[in-house]
Amino acid sequence: MTQLGQYPDPTHVVAHLSDPHLLAAGQLQYGVVDPERGLVAALERLGRIDPAPQALVFTGDLADKAEPEAYARLRELVEPVAAGMGAEVVWTMGNHDAREPYARGLFGADADPTVPQDRVHEVDGLRIVALDTSIPDYHHGELRPEQLAWLADLLATPAPHGTILAMHHPPIPVPMLPPAQIIELADQHLLAEVVRGTDVRAILGGHFHFTSHSLFAGVPVSVASATCYTSDLTPADRYLSGVDGHQSVNLLHVYEDRVVHTVVPTTDAPEVDGYPLSVGPQVHALSDHDRRELLSRKGVDLAALVEQLGL
Repeated sequence: MTQLGQYPDPTHVVAHLSDPHLLAAGQLQYGVVDPERGLVAALERLGRIDPAPQALVFTGDLADKAEPEAYARLRELVEPVAAGMGAEVVWTMGNHDAREPYARGLFGADADPTVPQDRVHEVDGLRIVALDTSIPDYHHGELRPEQLAWLADLLATPAPHGTILAMHHPPIPVPMLPPAQIIELADQHLLAEVVRGTDVRAILGGHFHFTSHSLFAGVPVSVASATCYTSDLTPADRYLSGVDGHQSVNLLHVYEDRVVHTVVPTTDAPEVDGYPLSVGPQVHALSDHDRRELLSRKGVDLAALVEQLGL
């Protein structure tokens, strides 16, 4: 494809989804929210991305009640889409998940419920580390000393394109949702000591059901909203409010020297302006000079230009 701007194509494209909260047998969350519908909408959106993602990273709360049937259904929905893209799927534990059905349902493996489900994925030289921050019987998160030691040892050897950490409980402040501070990741300073100065290029999280961004130990943190229901951050006369709307996923475009994070809403909205796909090849066929003169100069009637060019 013709390069239209000053940056080359990214080396990697990563889709970041979170908190699908699937339920078995078509159950609805709170009797009204269909979590499967939200996940399917997100996957359909990602199917339109060009170039396609090389990895689909899910940052936890995969099954709302940790039901084996929900994990099976999750695979039925996600794996064919990922295979069509040629993408690797990265699963991460959340506080609603449970280690035994999670490991059995998604990896076909037995699991000790007391042992974290940490895994390492390599995607064309980009290392993605799935960290289990869950604590059985609790909603807040932690990384145990042995996990931090394991991570430090792993990060001692840089990956060709760097490392992305994926975890359910993101290491960030939560000023827009104070009650969520009760269930945040504990002892975040201990993780900072491990991450600082390594090849970690991004930290991905979920948990809060809204999109947020921060820095942690000098590393960008990107929190994806949920595909099921989301948090209303400015509710009227409510301490907490979950709503069936504003669902989205995040995209990461990884370049040699930077990572671009983009929020992609998963619900449709009415189009107010646009051009057909047939315009694209004609735009790419123009010289750099002609593209600037025809498409950047103010006062050019683009609709008339499209008609004139027979697009």
